[in-house]
Amino acid sequence: MADRQERSRRVIDEFRRNEGRVGGEFADIPLLLLTTVGARTGERRTWPVTYLSDGDRWLVAAANGGRPTHPGWYHNLLVNPQVTVAVGTETFEATASVVTGAERQPLWERLAAARPILARLQAGTDRPLPVIALRRRAS
Repeated sequence: MADRQERSRRVIDEFRRNEGRVGGEFADIPLLLLTTVGARTGERRTWPVTYLSDGDRWLVAAANGGRPTHPGWYHNLLVNPQVTVAVGTETFEATASVVTGAERQPLWERLAAARPILARLQAGTDRPLPVIALRRRAS
């Protein structure tokens, strides 16, 4: 767990230093920084997450590296869907919503096709990876 947290911290630091660009294993993977409020702790936590732009929203998947459980940030946004998103040099407040029903499958297919790492992670776990839409909140 500490290794994952340290790796995330390095990616977040690099993202912030380089105007949203990250090198190494994430060089060709578009990332955003997702900040949620802890469901139990109330603390703000930030995670790097791959995304796909979809009109006026950004789509992300709660992949958790293909692990059998959802990531902590997913549980946080279920309790408090008000999040902060950083994309490139821009940071803004957004509302997160889990995409369900008939809308989910076509969006999942687009997301998985655009980000093959997500398709590989889905293939390695029995749980369906939740798809989350992030919409900018009006100022």
